[in-house]
Amino acid sequence: MSGPVTMSLGPYAFEAHGFGYTDITRSLTTSWSSVDVVDRMEVLQWTGPKSEAVSIKGVLFPAEFGGEDSLEGIRSAAQKGEPLMLVSLDGGVFGQFVIEAVNEERAFIDPRGMPRKNAWSIELKRFEQAGSGQSGGASQSIGLF
Repeated sequence: MSGPVTMSLGPYAFEAHGFGYTDITRSLTTSWSSVDVVDRMEVLQWTGPKSEAVSIKGVLFPAEFGGEDSLEGIRSAAQKGEPLMLVSLDGGVFGQFVIEAVNEERAFIDPRGMPRKNAWSIELKRFEQAGSGQSGGASQSIGLF
């Protein structure tokens, strides 16, 4: 059972039911350098963006709604080091991200050893091409945030 797709990470669709998310956090770090000035306090000079990270959290109920295959696919992509495009339902293109971590907390194990509930989180970091100064894809601040 699935529902409308609300966001995708590469070929992995986050749905209203099944492989859906409950929380998403986005953070941007920028860099500032201190510059000494004679007879004044130091001044700050912005040197540009440093990194962008996204954290996505959700809960699977595999017996009722499925979703385990998508989580395993994301785990496989993380092991291969594949940059994936992050896109929201309304057409927001956030660019390419790499998967830094996939965490799971399986609970309510049934007699066959299968979880009835699987809380998960995925940690992403913006992918930048070395030496290009360009991210792996276009970035627009629309949609989720």
